[in-house]
Amino acid sequence: MTQRDNLKRLLAPRHLAFIGGRSMARALKRCAEGGFAGQLWLVNPQHVELEGVPCVASVADLPCGPDAVFIATNREQTLDSVAALAAKGAGGAICYASGFAETGAEGQDLQAQLLAAAGEMALLGPNCYGLLDYLHGAALWPVAHGGKQVDKGVAVLTQSGNFAYNLSMSDRSLPVAYMASVGNQAQLGVAELMDVLLDEPRVTAIGLHLEGLKNVPGFARAAYKALQKGIPVIALKTGVSEIGAELALSHTSSLAGSDALYDSLFERLGVIRVSGPVSFVETLKAAACGNLPNGPSLVALACSGGDAGLIADYAEGNGLPLPKLDDGQRSELAQVLPDYANIANPLDFTTAIWGDGAALERMLDTALRTPVDAALLVLDYPGEETGERPQCDLLLNLYCAALKRHGKVGFIASAFPELLPAHARELLHAQGVAALQGVEDGLAAWARVAHYQHQRQALLARGDAALVPICPQPLEGQGRLLDEWQSKQALKPFGVPLPHAVLSTPGQARAAAVDLGFPLVLKAVSSALPHKTEAGGVALNLRNEAALEAAVQDMRESLARHAPQVAFEQVLLERMASPPLAELIVGIKRENGFALALVIGAGGILVELLKDSRSLLLPTTDAAIREALLSLRSAPLLQGFRGRPAVHMDALVDAIRAVADYACEHADQLLELDVNPLLVNAEGAVAVDALIRLNE
Repeated sequence: MTQRDNLKRLLAPRHLAFIGGRSMARALKRCAEGGFAGQLWLVNPQHVELEGVPCVASVADLPCGPDAVFIATNREQTLDSVAALAAKGAGGAICYASGFAETGAEGQDLQAQLLAAAGEMALLGPNCYGLLDYLHGAALWPVAHGGKQVDKGVAVLTQSGNFAYNLSMSDRSLPVAYMASVGNQAQLGVAELMDVLLDEPRVTAIGLHLEGLKNVPGFARAAYKALQKGIPVIALKTGVSEIGAELALSHTSSLAGSDALYDSLFERLGVIRVSGPVSFVETLKAAACGNLPNGPSLVALACSGGDAGLIADYAEGNGLPLPKLDDGQRSELAQVLPDYANIANPLDFTTAIWGDGAALERMLDTALRTPVDAALLVLDYPGEETGERPQCDLLLNLYCAALKRHGKVGFIASAFPELLPAHARELLHAQGVAALQGVEDGLAAWARVAHYQHQRQALLARGDAALVPICPQPLEGQGRLLDEWQSKQALKPFGVPLPHAVLSTPGQARAAAVDLGFPLVLKAVSSALPHKTEAGGVALNLRNEAALEAAVQDMRESLARHAPQVAFEQVLLERMASPPLAELIVGIKRENGFALALVIGAGGILVELLKDSRSLLLPTTDAAIREALLSLRSAPLLQGFRGRPAVHMDALVDAIRAVADYACEHADQLLELDVNPLLVNAEGAVAVDALIRLNE
């Protein structure tokens, strides 16, 4: 069997084995109590039975190779157990023990031995808490957990066992199909698990709690598969790790840090990024039933003006339109509701009809005729001691029934998170209605999945989600900086538009200028002078020979003062470019082991002050480049700001694409690249400065 086949056995086991002591006996019992229907074995060579569970003396004595095994022994015994299981034909094993690659060189060697021992057997860990499989009742887990069997639900993959444990214990009624702690990801990581989980039709969404990704190309392929299937992926990414060394010379490095590139990866693939555990859980709940809205518009219902006001504010803040009710709806509602009801969207239907099933049903039927993508009811349960919960249950059941009659996707949100009790949440989820806790968090969560549906189609059409990102191997050292002339000559064959130019010497500049023509620009050329302006190495708009000769002399003196280490031996003469409508920076950001990114932003001398940029992982598409340009804060300058002409957008996209093509071709040696500024106007674009650093 292949490793992928064995991973499928691990995720849909017919039998389980636990290797270890008393804690494993208790883990086995929890599986039996939790509904696992297959065979269960406890392997322990020192005991005949533990906690009333009979023991099998060794892996070799098992009647067959188990589909899934939890190994809770020390690291040396773990190695022996994995080898024995692989020989027995086991499907997959979870290695709980620590002391492997996370501890240094000796542990790395042991982890390599562990991988070799596993062969084609699926291996999760080591140094991981395990796998909770609530579709089959298989809890390969060392301690208690708070979940229970479900018919369908979300899969959560986390690099923190404690996060998984706490999530299983949370009072949020998140229907979890699978929860895996991935540990060291020696063999199976986030990408491999996602790929196989997406083949399980009962997995409705995937949640990722990440510190970083080990396999970016594999993750991209799996996330694209999710995008094609319409399975939302929700990511809580923590930490801003420096994947590669920052290089100080390029402006691009200051614009695009590691976390910005994660944003770029997630945006490209439609991954929904959230900021904390609550938004993580509530967004997963919004997606968990699998009934996603086709768009963001809402009809919203509440029994108080205060709640209706909250809905209006949070809907607007999250881009959820609330279309007006039509005259017919308003007339019908006026016959059911009291005069003081606010008949609008959101609708304050008041408590006057509270507990009146017929009136509530008429109100719901009228409101749900609104042509929208989804419906929302805000409902808070009082304490059980009040005796008023049956009226809440009545409204909840009527709402679910009305959604079905009208073919509407809907959800419920409580104003206060704790005022939607577990029995109500479970009833709603059984009806395919998301039960969100807290109106602010709930509307934000719903907005994420609603916008996902719209964005998904746009991403599939744009095309770059299908492209596997370049994941460059680490490069050591500072490399070799090309001077401006060399940089531009390297870019020229790829189609980067450049000014008419001549490379000359200070003594021959006058003769070279005659052939080139005025007005022109004079620049000092040296790889030791990457930023020329500060040292007086640039003179603009020289209109005649006299101005050129004076500029040569001034430049010689300025460099002697500000950059005495630079030999003034070469100069670049360029035809002065036409006044631009906008100045852009186009650069390449390398994150070793993660991505090669194209960075597009507002350029010129204010680039680091404005920090107006977008990053696109390479390779990319023209459509993605165009969309990135139009998403800049400075985009109005490209589109005809205050009556000025629009830039030649096709020429601009072509120029940026040429830089991207150069980077893709030289991915194995390119350390950094800046084209700054790239001037653009109605006639076209021209790169007036460039910097490239290559590995030696």
